[in-house]
This record gives sequence, structure tokens and C-alpha cells, in this order.
Amino acid sequence: MGDKSRSYKGFGDVSRRTFIVGTSSILGAAIAGGRAAAAPPLTPGARVPALVIGTGYGGSVAALRLAQAGVDVQMVEMGMAWDTPGPDGKIFANTTTPDQRSFWLRTRTKQPLSNFLGFPIDKDIPRYTGILDAEEFGGIIVYQGRGVGGGSLVNGGMAVTPKRENFGAVLPTVNADEMYNTYYPRANAGLGVATIDPAWFDTTDCYQYARVGRKHAQRSGFPFVFVPDVYDWDYMKKEAAGTVPKSALAGEILYGNNYGKKSLQKTYLAQIKATGRVTITPLHKVTSVAPASGGGYTVTMDQLSTAGDTIATKTVTADKVFFAAGSVGTSKLLVKLKATGALPNLSNEVGKGWGDNGNVMCGRANHLWDATGALQASIPCGGIDNWAAGGAFAEVAPLPTGIETYASFYLSITKNPNRAEFTWNGAAGKVDLNWQTAWKQPSIDMAKSIFDKINAKEGTIYRTDLFGVYKIWGDHLTYHPLGGAVLGKATDNYGRLHGYPGLYAIDGSLIPGNTSVNPFVTITALAERNIEKIIATDL
Repeated sequence: MGDKSRSYKGFGDVSRRTFIVGTSSILGAAIAGGRAAAAPPLTPGARVPALVIGTGYGGSVAALRLAQAGVDVQMVEMGMAWDTPGPDGKIFANTTTPDQRSFWLRTRTKQPLSNFLGFPIDKDIPRYTGILDAEEFGGIIVYQGRGVGGGSLVNGGMAVTPKRENFGAVLPTVNADEMYNTYYPRANAGLGVATIDPAWFDTTDCYQYARVGRKHAQRSGFPFVFVPDVYDWDYMKKEAAGTVPKSALAGEILYGNNYGKKSLQKTYLAQIKATGRVTITPLHKVTSVAPASGGGYTVTMDQLSTAGDTIATKTVTADKVFFAAGSVGTSKLLVKLKATGALPNLSNEVGKGWGDNGNVMCGRANHLWDATGALQASIPCGGIDNWAAGGAFAEVAPLPTGIETYASFYLSITKNPNRAEFTWNGAAGKVDLNWQTAWKQPSIDMAKSIFDKINAKEGTIYRTDLFGVYKIWGDHLTYHPLGGAVLGKATDNYGRLHGYPGLYAIDGSLIPGNTSVNPFVTITALAERNIEKIIATDL
């Protein structure tokens, strides 16, 4: 009991000055000096000062800043810890040989590229709490990372700050000066963002595919831009030189990256562990949050086996709860809690404003003199910017198959205006999303503003063998789910959920459907902004 009361003292007595001291250096150690380097485990029935649901970008920012301000934090994560090597000596499975580690509770892979050269490439796998969730709704598959580190485990690491002129459309209620002067720089520093060496890019075999993409873009009058990333570029140079184990040059991307990528495990989560104030509990799925009789909130969670079965149910009481389960996870949980009466006073805006960041994929078949290379770094480093004129930004993406494909591949982010809503389906006991595949047509039209022109200039055609049989567009998926608990609507302007003091959304659910670029830097920066305000005023 003594430890609990000391936690509360720290929670209540945090001053703004103490907080600022703790965050003045992104790499600063915990200010609670001398504390043992291990936080107490999650104990059923315990009362905790702060509980964070999810360990992705928003949750990691919240937990780190709370801990640096002297608050004990419990983080719960539905996925695994991803800290133990498998039989092959590696933690993560390779892209070309998916095994049980690759997918979340599936018996068959569901890869973004379902076909190659006319043949289906998905394969049967054992059911396991793997790293990539392909969550299917009526009109869309949403790819999400599962594990400690969330989406940072499975993305390409493209760490893009939106252009200043586009920010007003992304987060209209947020002060852009604050974001660009303080919170974007803080996020980029905390995430370890850097840009490829252009001279190395021009000569290395592994980016031949991107150089072809640059040439075709520029010949059609489109600007090619280098895009920052959280990959360790020095490590990639060593991969190319053959002096370290290969990671990006072994095609690792979809199911985790074993060496070179600076996922949250290596940045924010490493700092979190160093504070000694945060306990991370994997394989726990929160099912309910409801007001507790003595104040705070009763949080109920299921402990999962690696087969996905519930092996225990636990409850704790938390003074503050931060919803950071990602756009889909947070939205589904809040919609369920409102509809089933656990949190009936949540705003009617909960579940609304969800978008896919305008994601759409396509491939182009190049001429034989435009080979894209058998060796392709799995980490994208450039894009084609036609946002102002055509509403599309296209990432020049790899196809790391290990063979020459003569194909250029792209993931486009577009200014798609369509927004969907999560609703509670009482009969089925689950949350539905009303997205329609037809709503991808604006994204296709915007992507065509780039690729129709390139094809006409180069005398090339679209690939039709990547997403099915004679199917040009990957219009069935998103990697960038956003919205569902929109800032300034479902919450106040700092993520406080209306109707329930002490409940916060602090992830991609706050962003209304589109960021104009890859979203994780914006999610991180917004979380940095919001948690600073919350610590200064609510604790």
C-alpha cells in the first residue's frame, strides 16, 4: 500500500516546471532519479494512477511524458512483446516466407499484394497472435500492427511532416505555429527521423527501383521528393557493404524488421523502460471501461493466449485512462462502451469521421530498359508530389521479391473526402464500419492524375496481376486508418473525452481521416502537444 500512496503524491503534485524540466531534452532520463528500474506488475484489483490502452505512437508518448512527470503508468497491449527470437534466430518473419509470426489470429495470410504473375500468393499458416492484423470490415481491410510498439512494428517508417500549407485541412482546431515550432520537431527528434544520403541513393543497387520512379516522375513534370524515414541509414549502408546482417536488404517490412528500423521499441519505448515507472503488459485486451464507485474508472481486460483464447479476466481501477489502441481499436471500444451503457454520456460524435488517408495502390509495367532491380531496399525513401494539382502524393514503393520484375509500384495518399462511421451491431455483438469500396473511386481518380500521365509519356501500362486477376487498383485496403474520435468533436481540443473527466483519446482516432502524407509523425506530434497540456492542467 505504501507504494500506491507515494504514486498518488507524485501524481497530484506535478508542477508545470517539473514537467518542462523532464521534457526539455527528448533524450532526458527520468526525473524521478534513484527509482528502481522496474515498475510494479499489473495486479488484478489494484488502483493505478494512469492506464494507457495500447503501445503505439500516441500511447508511447503519453506513457513517457507521464512517467517523466513522476506518474506511475500501466500500459496494456493486445499483441505480443516481440522480444524473443523464433526457431530461425530472428524475432520477425521474413516478407517472402510468412509463418505463424506474420498474421494476427489467421489461418491463412492476407497480404496486401494477393497475386503475382497471375498466381495467388497467400498461404496457410498456424493460428497465432502474429504481428500484422488484416481486419476486415464490409468495404475495406485495415492493416494494423499488433504488439508492443503498435504500427511502428509493421510500417515502412516513412516519417513525413505535412506541408505547412496543408495542415489547416488536417487539424483545423490546432495552432499550426505550435505544431511546427515545437511539437513536430519534438516528435521527429524522439522518433529518430533522418533522410537518405542523396549521393548514396544515386549509386546504390538497392534503390534502382526508386531512381526509375524518379526518372519517370520527372519526365512527366512531377516533382520527386526524398522522404524522411526512421530507418538507420548508416546500418543500411553496412547492409549494402555486406558487413552486418541484412534487414531492409533482406526485404523485411510487412512482418517486422529485425535490425535496422528504429521502431518505437528502440526510441520512445526504450526511454519508457529507463524511467522505471511504466509497466507494459502484453497479450491483454481491454473490454470495458466504466466509472468506479469510489472515483476513477474500472477497467476490465482479457488475458490472451498466443492462440487468441481468453485465459483470464482481470480488472483494475485507474484514475486516468488513455485510449491509444489506434484509430480502429479506440473507436471500436468507445462505440461499444457508449452503446452498451458502460459510458453512455460519451459524445454522439464517437465513431464518426473515419477515413483511410486516401490509400490506394497500383503497379506499372516498365520497358525492359527500365529494370527496377532484383535487390530492392524494403524501406521507401521517395515520393511523387501532385497534392496541390491532383490531390495525390505517391510513395515510390518497393517490390522486394528477389527477382527482376520490371515493375514500378506505388502507394498513393489522396485527398479522398469520404468518411465512414463505426456503429454498434447489437445483434452480432460487434462494431461495424460502413465504408464502401466504391468510396475509393476519388482516390483512384487522383492517383490517375499522376500515373495516366506517366504511362502516356513512357508508353507503359498498369500491372493487372498484383491485386487479383485483371485488377489494376489496390482499392480494398488501408495502412493509415484515421479518425473515429475526432479532436474538437468527440473530444475537446486536447483529446479529453466529453462527459468523463479523466478519459482521453491520444492516438490516430483524433485525426479526421486524412493527413496528406504518412500519418505517424502527426499522430506523435499531436500526442506530444496534448499530453503536455493534460499534465500541466489535469494532474
